[in-house]
Amino acid sequence: MRHTILTLLTFTFFLSLAFSQAKSREESDTTTIRKIWNEGTDKSQVMDILQYITEVCGPRLTGSPQYVKAANWSIKKMNEWGLANAHLEAWGPFGKSWSLKNYSAVVLEPDVFPLLSFPKAWSPGTKGEVQAEAVLFDAKTDSALATFKRKLKGKFVLFDDARTVKAQFEPRASRESDTTLLDRANSDFPRPRRFRQGQPTSPDDKKRAMFGYNKTKMLYDEGTLAIFTVGRGDGGNIFVQQASALVHPDTPFARRPRLWEVKSPKILPQIAVAAEHYNRLVRLLQKGERVKIELELEADFPKVDSAYNVIGEIPGTDLADEVVMIGAHLDSWHGGTGATDNATGSAVCLEAMRIVKTLGLKPRRTIRIGLWSGEEQGILGSGGYVKKHFGERADDSARTVVLKPEADKFSVYFNDDNGTGRIRGVYMQGNEGVRTIFRKWLTSIGDPKAQTLTLQNTGSTDHVPFDQVGLPAFQFIQDEMEYSTMTHHSIMDVYDRVQEDDLKQSAVIMAVFAYNAAMRDERIPRKP
Repeated sequence: MRHTILTLLTFTFFLSLAFSQAKSREESDTTTIRKIWNEGTDKSQVMDILQYITEVCGPRLTGSPQYVKAANWSIKKMNEWGLANAHLEAWGPFGKSWSLKNYSAVVLEPDVFPLLSFPKAWSPGTKGEVQAEAVLFDAKTDSALATFKRKLKGKFVLFDDARTVKAQFEPRASRESDTTLLDRANSDFPRPRRFRQGQPTSPDDKKRAMFGYNKTKMLYDEGTLAIFTVGRGDGGNIFVQQASALVHPDTPFARRPRLWEVKSPKILPQIAVAAEHYNRLVRLLQKGERVKIELELEADFPKVDSAYNVIGEIPGTDLADEVVMIGAHLDSWHGGTGATDNATGSAVCLEAMRIVKTLGLKPRRTIRIGLWSGEEQGILGSGGYVKKHFGERADDSARTVVLKPEADKFSVYFNDDNGTGRIRGVYMQGNEGVRTIFRKWLTSIGDPKAQTLTLQNTGSTDHVPFDQVGLPAFQFIQDEMEYSTMTHHSIMDVYDRVQEDDLKQSAVIMAVFAYNAAMRDERIPRKP
């Protein structure tokens, strides 16, 4: 009898130990994951969300009427789905936005044709139709600049040389290869990145920068009507962002004017021209032909006292005061409709929230969505949110971080901002502690092509402010598709370039990651 009791006690001890060890291992609710998968694939609304943001609202420069329309619509949808606390949250001040009202450019001589071109953001208007001759400003030395004196007033100036356009033998679209994914998975801890911002350093760089400044300044001194530059891209596509102010190369980076600031300097209208059309104009001028252009540009500059992010929540239960966040930037550039940069990420996050709410899931932690503005001007919106709620770096070295009480209740942030491509894994940002957690989650989703975990960092998007103050924040690895070759910051960043099946898969994975993080006993581990 005593032997039997001892055996029973021993069995009970090991059974309890095994149960405890099982609980300590990462759990995954496969039944719920399957429900998320079915809702996100069979009943997806992600493309409807995307279509409204891109084609009804249009491009969404921070603070523009188009951005405000998209932000308010997002709040309306979240309220319809039953989310809580859907609102606009200020992070400004910002200054002034820019909204294109009318634009046309036509070459009148030596032959008539519409000029494939697009104005750069924050360019001033032309006060109606303006006709003038074009001049090729091809000076390469300071002495050559003098030869253009009194020849640029009232002219449209071609500022760049012609750009060689080569045949495209490589495919424009690509997915992550097995070799690339393996290399990522095998990468070591990332080295700290060093940023170089500000003045040129080498003598040659300084000389080139000073010449560029003198060349540009001459346009202002002479009274040029508008500056034409050759756009990146070919085949009629144009990559276009903001205009440039006249800034002396010795000006420290932190003191350089931003065109969206209320007291920004006056600038000339600046136009990006499709390479093939720009090259044609250059060749005509080099042959001595007279080139005459008619240009009309009208733009509004809405005053933006404070810029806004879009926030909404699914309240938690027993751990409601702790937060899991997902997000993407809602703002965009103005050339296309900001589809792959970044209506796709915004639609993925909105769809993930809809899926969780529609299924009636009860996350333990609060799941919060952030749709950011000001990303394209320097990750301003998410940066302002992190500073307001969680903390900030005490200095540029990032060695000293001052955290706020809300940071103690923060678990993790997941970001989507690499275009339309399907998710292939996660950049772990040097956080080895999340490997087994994310591995379990990816395995339970069951997509064999979305299994890569890498210690590598990735930057230049809205997870960075969270990561910089030591909070767990991650961007997904995504297939490149046509992001760099065709859509990123281009006039072809439109709805038709988005891949529907990829977007559905991304929304499912975002929903699973958010829900799993909200259900864990512990918050996501932070880097040492």
